Amino acid sequence: MIACGLDFGTSNSAIGIARDGSVALAPLEGERTLMPSAVFFDEETRGRVAFGSEAIAAYVEQTEGRLMRALKTILASPLIDETTSLGGRQVPLAEVVEIFVRHLKHKAEAEAGREIDAVVHGRPVRFVDDDEDGDARAQAVLEGIARRVGFREIVFAYEPIAAAHDYEQTVQAEELVLIADIGGGTSDFSVIRIGPQRRGRADRSGDILATAGTRLGGTDFDTALNLAAVMPLMGLGTRLVDKDLPVPKAPFHELATWATINFAYTHRNERAIAELVAEAREPDKVRRLLEIVRRRLGHRVALAVEDAKIALSAADATGLALDFVEPGLAITARRSAFEQAVRDRMDRLFETARGCIEAAGVDASAIDTIFLTGGSSRVPAVRAAVARAAPAARLSSGSDLLSVASGLTRMAALLA
Repeated sequence: MIACGLDFGTSNSAIGIARDGSVALAPLEGERTLMPSAVFFDEETRGRVAFGSEAIAAYVEQTEGRLMRALKTILASPLIDETTSLGGRQVPLAEVVEIFVRHLKHKAEAEAGREIDAVVHGRPVRFVDDDEDGDARAQAVLEGIARRVGFREIVFAYEPIAAAHDYEQTVQAEELVLIADIGGGTSDFSVIRIGPQRRGRADRSGDILATAGTRLGGTDFDTALNLAAVMPLMGLGTRLVDKDLPVPKAPFHELATWATINFAYTHRNERAIAELVAEAREPDKVRRLLEIVRRRLGHRVALAVEDAKIALSAADATGLALDFVEPGLAITARRSAFEQAVRDRMDRLFETARGCIEAAGVDASAIDTIFLTGGSSRVPAVRAAVARAAPAARLSSGSDLLSVASGLTRMAALLA
């Protein structure tokens, strides 16, 4: 039997193949085993669908069409029941997710040389905070998609547990570990006992002491940086001439949030923003906002912000060019300002990590290692927030973007 481990992520995705006792990640873009979770529907050819880096490139090159990113974040929101206009027809957003997941499955099957009908499917500990019914609905949506693309045996696994399976391959002695998987849309934690003697056990339920999660991740950090550093250049925080009222915030938040950018591209929005230009005390700034909506540049702004966020993990400041909106438009993004913008979110991460340790029934001093994974685990403020939950623990990390996929594939080997 052959099975796969599927890590469908908010920002990036990967899929691995388990057969005959061996595990390997499938190549998705050339030899690369990781691809951006992005789909582009080409309206110029009326039918071509691009995925991953090719999808983003098509959008940046200004091919006429629609880019869809951060698809995972809509699973637990009312947006999953919405439709989007593609090629002249209204397509349910759940179908867009299905198109992307089917592409991943086909890539794995091309590598395996045969159909794959069994999957260990990653999921966050919490799709949505404090809503058991909403969480169950999100998994049901994902399971329905998995069945429609052809999986018949579906097992869901918490992503931090999968990361623990991957990290465990590297340890030489038993450890009590806090796994911190800081992804694009959620942050998930697990306290688990690992070690060489435990590695081969089929049932690891007794080793898992606690899990916790919150709907908070890298896309939220992008939104915060976008609103703090970029959107003020487009008029956020400025005022109207009449009655000295503030310019409405809604269009800025819509354009700064990955999952809602496409909803900003409407004629109604254009008319409303054009009226704001006429009413604004600083019309040149609001005119930039109108330009973004008219030319569908919201994703390009978001991509530039995402690049700046990544750069700020290694530098105190970075340039953020916006010349595609207006020639010469640019700012300097600073880590200090970014950390100020996400301070409340860092407090949530700390509280969730601390709560996970408390739920495990152990003292924070008992945690030997904090294993950080997920693309957003590189953010210094994130690392500091999680470290506060167990100050004496050793910080460790592996393949930030592939630990979960590798662990899911190792778990899939138990099905194969």
